Amino acid sequence: MKFSLFVHMERLDASQSHKSLYEEFVALCEIADKGGMHAIWTGEHHGMDFTIAPNPFVTIADLARRTSRARLGTGTVIAPFWHPIKLAGEAAMADIICDGRLDIGIARGAYSFEYERLLPGLDAWGAGQRMRELIPAVKGIWAGDYAHDGEFFKFPSTTSAPKPLQQPNPPIWVAARDPNSHEFAVANGCNVQVTPLWQGDDEVQSLMERFNDACAKNPEIERPKIMLLRHTYVGSSEDDVAQAAHELSVYYNYFFAWFKNEKPVTQGLIERIPDEQVRANAMLSDQVMRTNNVVGDAETVIARLKAYEALGYDEYSFWIDTGMSFERKKASLERFITEVMPAFQE
Repeated sequence: MKFSLFVHMERLDASQSHKSLYEEFVALCEIADKGGMHAIWTGEHHGMDFTIAPNPFVTIADLARRTSRARLGTGTVIAPFWHPIKLAGEAAMADIICDGRLDIGIARGAYSFEYERLLPGLDAWGAGQRMRELIPAVKGIWAGDYAHDGEFFKFPSTTSAPKPLQQPNPPIWVAARDPNSHEFAVANGCNVQVTPLWQGDDEVQSLMERFNDACAKNPEIERPKIMLLRHTYVGSSEDDVAQAAHELSVYYNYFFAWFKNEKPVTQGLIERIPDEQVRANAMLSDQVMRTNNVVGDAETVIARLKAYEALGYDEYSFWIDTGMSFERKKASLERFITEVMPAFQE
């Protein structure tokens, strides 16, 4: 099983500047690259200081000059916000800039907050339909002299300018949860990204079962890869692990506040959620975060990851965004590289 870093810039309030957030983001990516992690994933979001990532290809172009070994992936671009010609060209240019290290993760998107602002009236179903039309169209544009007459896009014969360095194209990953998404990804020769979010290992196993079922329904397709994305923290002591569990509880309270899209937003931020409100949310309690996510000392983390490897996951992505300090993220990532990853060396 390979290991990667999943990282954005995020903040829960305005106490830190965007510039320093970016500098810390780059530092974490450099640690991952030098530490031998297989890939770095960073995504796309708009108008939300909770997850600052307006264009992953711009970020990847910068990381291409700051890293040398790790693959650089979009985790993820939001399909309904892209025209296939624009996505094909920008991704191809990024692939050239990073010397063929690009992976492209694509999702339908998660936040109605963004849909309301970029494509008013869009819902998750419509976003999923756009993604299903987008991916084959992008592949066609990369192949060249491709015309399209679909529900959402219509254009005459077009060839990507430039074409990607990787041929026939960079690996495409689809963020999947329901069985239909798994089946679409496998049938179209795409790898699969999954995340149980705050849920436990029963969901990790269920996601693998959906993937295996999709592969069984498409026996003529070579089995693609599947990546598991989970919030992870490697602690140095019991108190350190307990603090991380609480920080994850705070983070997921904000995640759901954004997802529900009910709280007022000012200057791109939801007002601070009182700690007593966080502690009263039993679904996202400190103990639930510690039990469900991969949080513990190195030995505990290794045992959890060995179980995921046994299920058949090809890649495990260390989701580092938690609202905790840079120093705590850095220390956890370094412990993961030096104390956890060696247990998986061939």
